[in-house]
Amino acid sequence: MAEALAVVTSCQGCGTELGPRLLTCPSCHRLVHARELQRLASEADAASARGEPAVALETWRLALDLLPPASSQYAQVTARVEALSKQVDASGLREVSAAATRERQKSGMPKWLAALGTFGLLLWKFKFALVFLLGKGKLLLLGLTKASTLFSMLLALSVYWAMWGWVFALGLIASIYVHEMGHVAALRRFGMQASAPMFIPGLGAFVRLKQSPVDAREDARVGLAGPIWGLVAAAAFFVAALLTGWKSLGAIAHAAAWLNLFNLLPVWTLDGGRGFRALSRKQRWMAVAVIGAAWFLTAEGLLVLLLLGAGFQAVAMPGAEEGDTRATVEYGVLVAALSALGWAAQHWTRTGLVM
Repeated sequence: MAEALAVVTSCQGCGTELGPRLLTCPSCHRLVHARELQRLASEADAASARGEPAVALETWRLALDLLPPASSQYAQVTARVEALSKQVDASGLREVSAAATRERQKSGMPKWLAALGTFGLLLWKFKFALVFLLGKGKLLLLGLTKASTLFSMLLALSVYWAMWGWVFALGLIASIYVHEMGHVAALRRFGMQASAPMFIPGLGAFVRLKQSPVDAREDARVGLAGPIWGLVAAAAFFVAALLTGWKSLGAIAHAAAWLNLFNLLPVWTLDGGRGFRALSRKQRWMAVAVIGAAWFLTAEGLLVLLLLGAGFQAVAMPGAEEGDTRATVEYGVLVAALSALGWAAQHWTRTGLVM
């Protein structure tokens, strides 16, 4: 997009000299990037014809950046983006369902895992978490190739190392990184451009979006993807703690679960706030009930803040007209799973037992 903006210096219709950020000619009102838009539209249509909705979605998003927001063309392309986004969303669910079906069709626990006894059983139960992380290995490594990510990560690592030692610091950085790459994976899936993760010592990390979600549903998918990946990372650390007996890994699992639970606060631009915007008022009350139950069972103090924030959202803020069932389920499962995992990891770290 930046190259297209730099190339057009005069209107192709009337020859008027154009500023670098203009999207329409001030004299004849012609679209400055009309030719580029035609090319992008052709590529997007071709991708749709090939059965590649994700490619078409990414291409139409590039076209949006070249259109004036108030134009009719912008509204038309936005409608295409929304439709393709829902198609990509549905295809993702179908892929997960197909993978689950294939897994159910497989035989029972392999003999080499059975030979490990209790450890093998734990690995078998948490195999989905391990397969998830291994399957996303290429994307996880991709983030480390960015100099800004790597240097800011090392800076944060040095700060945490001085405070808590290298083992805990390394595990904490890894869990935060996995969380942020969850956002990156969702953004890539929906064809949105974003910066690489940047670490800020003491505050975690962030990914800066270069394009905006088209609706609350898409924003919820991107927002909740971070805690979903973070839950998998925290679970992996806890399983490693159980297998090795290392209390430091249990402490990392507890910290990772707590940080991801904190991100589910339904306020501001936190992941929970982005997820809550897609919920109807009724669905928000359902989330309140889940948070209250999790607090009653685990006595996790952070859940009180979530309960207050969710209650305020349910009472004072207008909910989405239709609501998003998937976002409701994801939010509820994340609250319950992270609360339980955090409690279990903390209890095991202190006593060496899981009740």
